[in-house]
Amino acid sequence: MLIRNPARQLDSGYLDRIPYFQFVLLSLLFPMWGAAAGLNDILITQFKHVFTLSDAATAFVQSAFYGGYFLIAIPASRIIRRTSYKVGVLIGLSVYIVGCGLFFPASTLATYGMFLFCIFAIAIGLSFLETSANTYSSMLGPRSSATLRLNISQTFTPIGNLAGVVLGKYLIFGTGDSIQAQMDAAPTPEAKLALGQDLLQNTLLPYKYILVVLVCLLVLFLVTRYPSAKPAEDGATPQAGLAETLRHLGRNRQYRKGIVAQFLYVGMQTAVWSFTIRLALDLYPGMNEREATNYMIVGFCCFLGGKFVANVLIARFSAARVLIAYCGIGAVLLLVAAFGPSGPAIWLVVASNLLMGPGWPTIFGQTLDTIDDKRYQETGGAILVMAIVGGAVVPVIQGGVSDLLGSLQMSFVVSAACFLGILLYFRSNLRQGVEDARTTESASQS
Repeated sequence: MLIRNPARQLDSGYLDRIPYFQFVLLSLLFPMWGAAAGLNDILITQFKHVFTLSDAATAFVQSAFYGGYFLIAIPASRIIRRTSYKVGVLIGLSVYIVGCGLFFPASTLATYGMFLFCIFAIAIGLSFLETSANTYSSMLGPRSSATLRLNISQTFTPIGNLAGVVLGKYLIFGTGDSIQAQMDAAPTPEAKLALGQDLLQNTLLPYKYILVVLVCLLVLFLVTRYPSAKPAEDGATPQAGLAETLRHLGRNRQYRKGIVAQFLYVGMQTAVWSFTIRLALDLYPGMNEREATNYMIVGFCCFLGGKFVANVLIARFSAARVLIAYCGIGAVLLLVAAFGPSGPAIWLVVASNLLMGPGWPTIFGQTLDTIDDKRYQETGGAILVMAIVGGAVVPVIQGGVSDLLGSLQMSFVVSAACFLGILLYFRSNLRQGVEDARTTESASQS
């Protein structure tokens, strides 16, 4: 079955209207990397006790995950540039399927390094998916609604986060005593090792369900026709090489600021999510992992709710103004969580999820839109995806602060500082009139 696209593509690469079936199908990719990220937060807690790791060492789960994004984003963008966004999606889905399959031998080998390799392999597939889907979503329709369209697609991401955490809660974590209590109760080192191996067998269970969904999506994308959504090429103007593209983007001040903001945003979000379950276990020693996961579930519900509210606000007000308010409130919540009484700390961390939702798509959309020459767009989008490496760095820093201070609660000051850095970026955008310039240009083109 081929779905014909009725929308007309403009010379800019944008479409004159939204092809809704293709847009919705593309948006269904967004929860797939959300599910992988949500499962990482579960795995961090599992590996902490099974492999006896420090807080900084557990964060290497995120380093493997976001490091894969960082290394593959540019190669992915060059492949997409030579082929199409749809080819990038198909490659991403295929590699994601292979990465999930690697969890089967990993659960048998039962080494931390092998699990990190599996997570890295999944991240390679996700790098293709995100490099394709984020830019593609912004292009599937009129330019004037590009940022809003990406925000709508990104609204599907927390649904995936929530699904990943729920799968982890019921398929990886058990009832009864916490993992640490079970490990401490093992009568001999051999019994402790056997218990750890049994617990690690549970890690492959969620990936069985993810594999089924991925195969279905792969088939749907194979049979669905998509527009190229690429700007028309001027035969007299040669395509831009990588070195030329990097020089061009390096001269774009607002683009450089967007890279830093995206680094801080992904790092902050990943750090908060990585240590939410661990904070609950620290504050309530009698709690087990399955019960502590409820805080993550509430957090992702807040994340989803915050995105819906942000979509409404951004449709009516300046996105930069909305994000300045979101970041300011988020920083205050995390600062109080870090230095205030321990009782409400976990709930303040959970509440901070309300303010995270619009960060990634708004930074991505506004930063990508500062690229006037769309010959540089695929690589520019890939570099923005590379900024995801903040998720590999900031959690390790926060984990190190936790180990140094002996207080996971106080380490959330790192995430608060990231919120403040993102606030400064949107304040700069507001001063530079980035959105006004986009609106004016869109109006002139129409």
